[in-house]
Amino acid sequence: MMAGMESLNVELGERSYPIYIGPGLLDQAQQLRPALEGRRVAVISNTTVAPLYGERLRRSLAACGISGEPLWIELPDGEQHKTLATVETILTRLLEARLDRGSRIVALGGGVVGDIAGFAAAIYQRGIDFVQIPTTLLAQVDSSVGGKTGVNHPLGKNMIGAFHQPRAVLIDTDTLKTLPERELQAGLAEVIKYGLIRDPDFFAWLEAHIDELRALEPAALAHAIQRSCACKAEIVAADEREGGIRALLNLGHTFGHAIEAGMGYGAWLHGEAVGTGMAMAARMSEHMGWMTSAERERAEALIARAGLALEPPDAVTPERFRELMAIDKKVAAGRLRLVLLRGIGNAVLTDQFEDAALDHTLREHARVA
Repeated sequence: MMAGMESLNVELGERSYPIYIGPGLLDQAQQLRPALEGRRVAVISNTTVAPLYGERLRRSLAACGISGEPLWIELPDGEQHKTLATVETILTRLLEARLDRGSRIVALGGGVVGDIAGFAAAIYQRGIDFVQIPTTLLAQVDSSVGGKTGVNHPLGKNMIGAFHQPRAVLIDTDTLKTLPERELQAGLAEVIKYGLIRDPDFFAWLEAHIDELRALEPAALAHAIQRSCACKAEIVAADEREGGIRALLNLGHTFGHAIEAGMGYGAWLHGEAVGTGMAMAARMSEHMGWMTSAERERAEALIARAGLALEPPDAVTPERFRELMAIDKKVAAGRLRLVLLRGIGNAVLTDQFEDAALDHTLREHARVA
C-alpha cells in the first residue's frame, strides 16, 4: 500500500469494492488496474475539473494498461445540467465511439458528474462497470459511495436513476486544495450528517476540529473523510437499496431537496440545502419532544460554524415546501416519511410525526406568503 494511503471496503458480496483515500492518488492510480486493464475507457468530467486534473488522470490511465486512448466527455458544470438530456448526450458519444459492454466509464468530478456518469453506466447496453474519482468533499464522503446514480426532474431531485455500484472509488485528498470555499462548506454538511445520524463521538470530534477542516488541515481532512466513508460503507453493506437503515442517510434531505427544487437547481448547492435541512429537522425534532434544546443548539452551532445557513431562502414558502415534499422519494402510501433525531447520534425514519410540528417548523423557518 502507498505511504499515506488508507483503504476500506464496501462489503456487498461479489459486488464488493474498495475505497482508496490519500494524497496524490491521481498520479499513482495503479489501484485501478484490476478494474481497467485491457479495457476501453470513457472519462466523464466537466469543464471545470477536466482542465485541472485531466492530464494527470490521462497519464495514470495509461499506466493502468487501458486499451487505446480514453474517450473524453466534458459536461457543462452545474446541478442545472443534471438532466436526461445530458445523459442522452453521453450515450450518443459512447455509441459513436462504439464502446462495447466490456468498456469502462471513469467519473472525474463532483457529485453531479458522478451521479450522471454512474447513471449512464447503469443503462448503457444494460449496464457497464464504472469507477468513481470524486474531486469535491461532498462527493468524497457521500455521493461517490453506495451506488446511487441518477438525474433530476423539474418536479423533483434525483427522481430518475438506478442503483449501480462502482468497481472502485479513488479519493485524492489533494484535489480539495482547488475547491472553492462554498463547495467545501457544502461538503461539510454531509460530514456533519454522519455524526448526527449515528456517531455522537464523531460529532464531538467535529465540534473540536471544524475550524481545522475549513482550513484544509490534511490530517483532520483525512480523518473526517475516512470516518464518513466508513460509516457510509457500513450502512450500504447492511441496506444496499434503501429498504431500511440506509434511509437515515437522508437526514435533512427532504427539506433540502425542496429548497433546491424551489429555488431552481444550482441556485443553492446540494450540501448547502442539506445543511439548512438538517437544522430544520433538528428544530422539528425538538418540537416533537425527541431532542433537547441543548442538543438542537449544538447541532445548529456546528452547522453554522461550517459556514452553512440555518434558514431557507424566502422564496420557498411553507406552502411551496409542502408541495415539493409531497413528491419526495420517501413518501409511502401517500404518507410523507421524515428522518428526525432522538438526540445527537440517534436518527429515525418515521411517518409518525405530528403534522402540527411540521407546520410549526415550516412557518418558523420559511417565509409565510
